[in-house]
Amino acid sequence: MAEYVIAIDQGTTSSRAIVFDHSGEIVSTGQLEHEQIFPRAGWVEHDPKEIWRNVREAIGMALSKASLTRDDIVAVGITNQRETTVVWDARTGEPIHNAIVWQDTRTRRIVEELAADGGVDRFQAKVGLPLATYFAGPRICWLLDNVEGARKRAETGELLFGTIDTWLLWNLTGGTRGGIHATDVTNASRTMFMDLESLAWDSEILAAFGVPESMLPEIRPSSHAFGRVDHSQLLADVPITGILGDQHAATFGQAAFSPGSAKNTYGTGNFMIVNTGNEIVRSENGLLTTVCYQLDDEPPVYALEGSIAVTGAAVQWLRDQLGLIKDAADIERLAKTVPDNGGVYFVPAFSGLYAPYWRGDARGAIVGLTQYAKAGHLARATLEATAFQSMDVLAAADKDADVPLKELKVDGGMTVNDSLMQFQADVLGIPVVRPRITETTALGAAYAAGIGVGYWSGTKDVAKNWWADQRWRPEIDDSERQRLAREWHKAVERTFDWVDDDTP
Repeated sequence: MAEYVIAIDQGTTSSRAIVFDHSGEIVSTGQLEHEQIFPRAGWVEHDPKEIWRNVREAIGMALSKASLTRDDIVAVGITNQRETTVVWDARTGEPIHNAIVWQDTRTRRIVEELAADGGVDRFQAKVGLPLATYFAGPRICWLLDNVEGARKRAETGELLFGTIDTWLLWNLTGGTRGGIHATDVTNASRTMFMDLESLAWDSEILAAFGVPESMLPEIRPSSHAFGRVDHSQLLADVPITGILGDQHAATFGQAAFSPGSAKNTYGTGNFMIVNTGNEIVRSENGLLTTVCYQLDDEPPVYALEGSIAVTGAAVQWLRDQLGLIKDAADIERLAKTVPDNGGVYFVPAFSGLYAPYWRGDARGAIVGLTQYAKAGHLARATLEATAFQSMDVLAAADKDADVPLKELKVDGGMTVNDSLMQFQADVLGIPVVRPRITETTALGAAYAAGIGVGYWSGTKDVAKNWWADQRWRPEIDDSERQRLAREWHKAVERTFDWVDDDTP
């Protein structure tokens, strides 16, 4: 009987279930989008119950399309939008509030208060992260402070916290009937609460944030026997043996297992990860230090990461808020109606600027407008913003790394855009390489789960499945590359200091 691994890929805009075979090929897929909730400027929320419903339906879609049952599935892997924060009642399973999404900026004042004693790098030596609205820790504080009775309930052990992986694991394994409350090291490393060396929750940092440790899930390796799916679910009794935050999963799926290897994922945001092996490397240029992954009974592998808040989300903004395009795929066609950006630059700092700037006071700006500018120029500037932001992150990585990167592996939905990939190679000045299987986030979760049950024997086994599909090489000269970078950086500077103390 054929055997497969299924990966649950719970992302910022949709939930997917993808079935993979032993060669890493996609067998079938189920996918459903969920609502993006914007209660006010800078606030972004999701309904955790909608996400859970969609995950269950996506699993059913993937199984039915390939005429599979639970008996055909050897393991389940989970990958998730990181930092998105859910707090729920342990007894009823009801969330106390919508999930607060990683893009949300409502915790700015909490961050500023914590940074008043020691600066934004107050906890960075332990956790590898600066104080920023990006991470889960400040979101928990906000929920405890702003949901009536939440802090008291948390202190008496009634409430549980989790990133989306934990929320799904708890529900998949029974929920109120003994659901497993756990996470993996990659997701834990994005809370601001986990010590990178001990891989344990830090009691002093929790005290500074005012978060009871009883709320937090158990931290486990990424490839590990987390538990089995509850008998009430379609995948009843199938083991869940892999959990990775989405960007770590993409790194795993790209087979970036050796120190110095790197990938860049193009999704709602962009995320570049550089593997640093078993060494914790502290960035001096605005990157994050994070856990890359950990296999059961092995030491953790660490990484440097450059996180960009808004790339694909800017395309969605053109579609949903401005109505310039009907489908995200239309952006390339519209951008090709003009030969260049016409001097227009778009800095989509909707949630401030992440790596390497870390400017929570920044907001989006479109600069260089003249009467000559039209929709095609804005579309082109939107795509180019993705490449420019990645250029800034790679420059920071080159400064931190012993050896500059010679090529960049890429994945994610936007990599189907050939024009964007060519422009990315142009502004980086190095080749950009897309793998044959671009669903590397789900694939990485599947690999971790499959390794956990012996379906694959280890990282060398899964690395055999990686093949290049297309390679783009730079086509512009250094002087043009420098001009484009100079004008982009002038545009970035225009976004600084936009948010004042009295800004709502």
